Amino acid sequence: MKVNPNTIPHGIALLQNPLLNKGTAFTEVERDSLDLRGLLPPHVQTQDEQVARFLENMRRLPDPLEKFIALSSLHDRNVALYFRVVCDNLDEIMPLIYTPTVGLACQRFGHIFQRHRGMFISINDRGRIADILKNWPYKAGIIVVTDGERILGLGDQGANGMGIPVGKLSLYTACAGIDPAICLPITLDMGTNNEDLLADPYYVGLRRHRVTGAAYDELVDEFITAAREVFPSVIIQFEDFANHNAFRLLEKYQDKICTFNDDIQGTAAVALAGVLSALRVKDTALMDEKFLFLGAGEAATGIADLLVAAMVAQGTDLQSARQRCWLVDSKGLVVQSRSGLAAQKLPYAHDFAEQADFLSALKALQPTAIIGVAAVSGAFSTEVLETMAEINAAPIIFALSNPTSKAECTAEEAYYATKGRALFACGSPFAPVQCCGKTRVPRQGNNAYIFPGLGLGAIATGAMRITDEMFLAAAQTLAAYVTPADLEQGSLLPPLTSVREVSVHIAVAVAEVIFERGLATKSRPENLLELVRAHVFDPRYPSYV
Repeated sequence: MKVNPNTIPHGIALLQNPLLNKGTAFTEVERDSLDLRGLLPPHVQTQDEQVARFLENMRRLPDPLEKFIALSSLHDRNVALYFRVVCDNLDEIMPLIYTPTVGLACQRFGHIFQRHRGMFISINDRGRIADILKNWPYKAGIIVVTDGERILGLGDQGANGMGIPVGKLSLYTACAGIDPAICLPITLDMGTNNEDLLADPYYVGLRRHRVTGAAYDELVDEFITAAREVFPSVIIQFEDFANHNAFRLLEKYQDKICTFNDDIQGTAAVALAGVLSALRVKDTALMDEKFLFLGAGEAATGIADLLVAAMVAQGTDLQSARQRCWLVDSKGLVVQSRSGLAAQKLPYAHDFAEQADFLSALKALQPTAIIGVAAVSGAFSTEVLETMAEINAAPIIFALSNPTSKAECTAEEAYYATKGRALFACGSPFAPVQCCGKTRVPRQGNNAYIFPGLGLGAIATGAMRITDEMFLAAAQTLAAYVTPADLEQGSLLPPLTSVREVSVHIAVAVAEVIFERGLATKSRPENLLELVRAHVFDPRYPSYV
């Protein structure tokens, strides 16, 4: 965040501005120059001392939700210190500010609400959304927007879903250094069909059932138009929309504005990166694999589409590539003979006998990889896992649903049922597992490996569009950062501690595609790495005098 000393507020106004506040770290000179003398304790602390004090207090708290609240409160008063805490302790803090804790925070959002963050736009605001967006005091460069209908694997959380865009934007800054001043979380409150929320006296949203049909589309369209009017170069990320809206909204807007859906495209990229790493262990080609998905919604079809794109990029024809991907939904295996299939399922509805459930499909198809994205806890049963081990010497098993309560299996279950042979990735974090005389270190297939770097590349270049080719480049770059040592311990993704550096190089790869395809609004410099690094926010305090 660039600071102009001539526009810095003084006194209490400075201490109450979370983007500028340094708390007890204001120097003696700053205290005199900025009218802070007497408003702070006399001892000047370093930011390192502030970090240590916060961590000491946070670690004494009894549970993750209390720690989430403490971190949110820190963000509300001192943004730079918050991101120092997060960036320097990413393994510890990311599960507290995003999955799995953010799911509980959304469920309890009205009960733990302390201070506004972002903007709420409701169905009652039709006709004045542009004026409402002008109330935001900063120039937004990236918006994460949700309507709260499909929050993680928890379903309809209504306006309580604001926890997701807030958390996602924190990861944009923590994992790729995107300036927090340009990040804007937005919730479109269309109502909720969650009766528990409607009966909750502390619910923060509209007390009405969800709007659908033309009225819904009109509000979304007005929002998109207004956002582009008020913030002309803004990137808009759709987040946690239900399937029936997510696909059609992405299709409607992706060729018109700079937008993407992380649940469809970001999930796909991190899954593809994990698959590419698994192929290095197996020493096989992508077209040698057969993928069976538990789930047929945004995540499943998004991953399948990107796997197919990667196969096609390697020279496979489209139909042959699609034949390597199979879907199982709540009615069983998706096949050609089924009627009434949603449009996104049709490319993967193959000519095959109907199978009533996942295990039947598994035994009939004998895939090399199973990918769980249906938020059905325990769906990868011992029989499923043991069957995969019987079919494959090195079965690829991705249990990607989150939060942890929705995981298809645990890391321990996957490793023990396959006698340590599983190539495993997960949607929520799991501890290392001792199995068959070896320690396996599963890594979370977290979209935070992908979307922050992609966003950084788009911002640095002034991208006009975001395309699937950019997600493919991001996945390939991420996979390239998995070392032989990572693979040796069963890790298909790099450690989270390296994510900021990885994100910079993902941004460079994405920028390369943007410039090659003529989608940049900025001139191409000689050095793309320098261009990207120039846009990275440093959470250490600047001097104001």
